[in-house]
Amino acid sequence: MFTDLEKETLVKINKIDNILKERKEDKLSNYNKDIIHEKQMAFHRCQKKNRWVFGGNRSGKTECGAVETVWWARGIHPYRENRKNVSGWVVSVSYEVQREVAQLKVLSYLKKEWIENIVMQSGKKDSAEYGIIDYIVVRNVFGGLSKIGFKSIDQGREKFQGASLDFVWFDEEPPEDIYEECRMRVLDRKGEIWGTMTPLKGLTWVYDEIYLNKHNSSEVWHEEMEWADNPYLDKNEVAELSSSLTEDSINSRRFGKFNVECGLVYPEFQESIHVIEPFDVPFDWQDTFSIDPGLNNPLSCHFYATDYDGNVYVVGEWYERGRDIDYHTKKIFELAKRLNWHYDSAGRLRGIIDSASTQRTLQSMKSVAELFYDNGILLNTKVNKDVFTGISRVKEYLKNNKLFIFRTCPNMIREIKSYWWKDGDSVRKVDDHAMDDLRYYIMSKPKELVTTYEKNDIDKDMERLIKRARSRNGR
Repeated sequence: MFTDLEKETLVKINKIDNILKERKEDKLSNYNKDIIHEKQMAFHRCQKKNRWVFGGNRSGKTECGAVETVWWARGIHPYRENRKNVSGWVVSVSYEVQREVAQLKVLSYLKKEWIENIVMQSGKKDSAEYGIIDYIVVRNVFGGLSKIGFKSIDQGREKFQGASLDFVWFDEEPPEDIYEECRMRVLDRKGEIWGTMTPLKGLTWVYDEIYLNKHNSSEVWHEEMEWADNPYLDKNEVAELSSSLTEDSINSRRFGKFNVECGLVYPEFQESIHVIEPFDVPFDWQDTFSIDPGLNNPLSCHFYATDYDGNVYVVGEWYERGRDIDYHTKKIFELAKRLNWHYDSAGRLRGIIDSASTQRTLQSMKSVAELFYDNGILLNTKVNKDVFTGISRVKEYLKNNKLFIFRTCPNMIREIKSYWWKDGDSVRKVDDHAMDDLRYYIMSKPKELVTTYEKNDIDKDMERLIKRARSRNGR
């Protein structure tokens, strides 16, 4: 006979066993309840057609890639318009890696009754997890059949031709030629690509095309995941792993960051913190704009605002190469109008510009600054161009979370992520035009901004709005 306490304990044990059994049998249904973390949810919700997760080992990146695959195949994606007969590929670096990682993850989220058929490359269908799967036929909730195919990078580009697909999932980084081929495969069905990878190969094409998004594609999105984002990793295990890795390994294997030769100039920059959604900037916050001029090189112009606490906001961007001053002036005025920017009493815009703009050329007989003035823009050319001091000041703003960039300034964001040291205290003079105009502006600010302004209710409401904008960054 059992005592009442023993009976109560047995009931609890049975309940736990049933829960564990249910989770094992239907892991997908419990994904939202138990497993998912915030950055995984951001990945699933994002509506871009080219989504990538750069994550450390065991950060949860492969998990969300597998769930996305099964949601598509089953026709049950909670954040998309679902399709009936879906065809897609899961691409791994090799068949061995496929067997050990991607196919196991996909199988773990597929209930047996959802599987119509499994076609093997090697091994037996009734123990598919131990062999190499060619494709899985999945019963779609709309009554159709979906096909999840498995591909290996070492097959070469030719094996990726010809198919018409709804999706491609890259589990780890593919070569650029296979990536481009897969983009063609999803074109006619208006399909999607997603990738989950740990950046271990340095500054490859993924760094330029996806992380920096150098072409400013409206369909490219990325997220970084690290161990701390996964609430199910043991803290002691994290500490032990961290202590055994080099700094470079920690950057990639824990934080999912690209390792940059000689080091980033601004490692303090965190996109999830320093990039925010635009908001209507109060008139009193409007400060000035800063220009780094260029003709063959891009002309970079950014509008800056400062709140009562000394926080700096990069709120507007004009960035283009190969244009004359008349054209740039027109575009800067158009941007100022969209931002409802202030003018001086003479109806001119006022800003700052690189002091090199005072040099005259034989072609025009006027300096760049004078040409801007003729077009209604008055520019202060007395800027402090000391590179090392300017960089140090920008780093202070970033470190103290006092610099925020509107998401509508993609070139500023791209440059700050790809700005690195060359040797010693010199920086690589490549793609740094926005970095120059940022430095000119920050150097124009006082070293310490003392606020004596007493905030009223309107200002406090605006602070709450800013906090929401910082958190509502689509990450």
